[in-house]
This record gives sequence, structure tokens and C-alpha cells, in this order.
Amino acid sequence: MSIPIPTIKRFPSYLRILNQAKESGKTYISATTLAEELGLNPIQVRKDISSTGIEGKPKIGFDIQELTQYITHVLGWDNTTDALIVGAGNLGSAIARYDGFASYGLKIVAIFDKSAEKIGTNVGCFTVKSMESLNKFIKDNRISIAVITVPASQAQSVCDLLVKCGIRGIWNFAPKDLKVPQSVVVQRTDLATSFAVLSVKLAKKIAESDDLDSDEDMI
Repeated sequence: MSIPIPTIKRFPSYLRILNQAKESGKTYISATTLAEELGLNPIQVRKDISSTGIEGKPKIGFDIQELTQYITHVLGWDNTTDALIVGAGNLGSAIARYDGFASYGLKIVAIFDKSAEKIGTNVGCFTVKSMESLNKFIKDNRISIAVITVPASQAQSVCDLLVKCGIRGIWNFAPKDLKVPQSVVVQRTDLATSFAVLSVKLAKKIAESDDLDSDEDMI
């Protein structure tokens, strides 16, 4: 069954709520509860869950363990995937130090940089490797995913090198759209876009609050 991308994007949020419910001792959860926790429409949640083929019990809800296992499998988080980072700057170093990726089935195994000042220094539990050793490391360890955290001006050349070395999936944190062959998948995490959405939502909330205050003043 093909699951829509918007549904896939909501699955991690569902997992977070499911895990919290499981930790609190619950075995079932309703679509209404999931919707309330995430600020979604219950109809949308039921539609998302229906794509899994898992059916809930009337007045009881969905089996938390079953739903958790299915979503984890669909996201590929039940099999650990090794990945490397290119770019040992502030962002790359922060990602390398973050130990929460394991719960997503992602394991950072190395970090690379071209700067002679950074090569050989420690970032968390890693020693920064030189770009000259990148190809051999990818081949020897059969790495298929890379995280790009270099400046925009370097992103495409780094991407081209990674593809040439056999990388098939790229998680791009550089503020630049990358061109890749059809055989390669790129997911861009655009911090500017995320902040823009936050700013617009905040402005809307402030405007709504101001309108409410004005109405109260008129009473």
C-alpha cells in the first residue's frame, strides 16, 4: 500500500505520542486522543491510520504496540542505518554529538571535513577525518546515507563527490537545492523555511490575541 508523503511526515509525531502513552501504561489509544495531543483533525488522524490497515476497536481505540511496530517499520526505523557527516562546523558537530538518532534507526559513524585545522580534532566520540579518506571509508563500510552540513557554496561539489563515491541518500542541511541523478534521494532540511513558518504562525496568533483583547475592551 502506497502511503502519502504528508502522512509519512506525521508518523514521527504519532510515534512520539504512542511511546508516551505506552510508557504511562496504556495499551490502547483513540484517534481523538492522538488528534488532541497533536492539534490535528480527528478525521485526518483516522485517515492516516487507515493507510496502515490496522483497525481500531469501537470505544477502545487502536492497539498501541501494533500501531507503533507498523509505523516504525514503514519509516525504516526498525533497522539501523549507518550514515556519515560532511562538514565539521557548528551544525555538523551538533548533529554528530546528538545521540537521539538511534531511536530513528540512524547511526552516525563518522564526520569529515576539508579543513586542516579540523582534521584530527575530536567531535563528541568522533575524530574528524579528511575528505581524502571519504571514498575508501564509504566503500569499506558500505555507507549509503550522508548528511551535508557545509556552506551553500560547497554543497553541490560535496554532493557530487558523495554520489560519485556511491552515496544513495543525502540529508541536506545546506541552504541550497542540490542536483542529483534520479537514482539518488535528497531530503533538504531548510531552517529558514521552518523559521518563516514559525514567524507567520506567531504573527497570526498575536493578531488573534489582539483582536480578542479589543473585543473584551468593548464589552
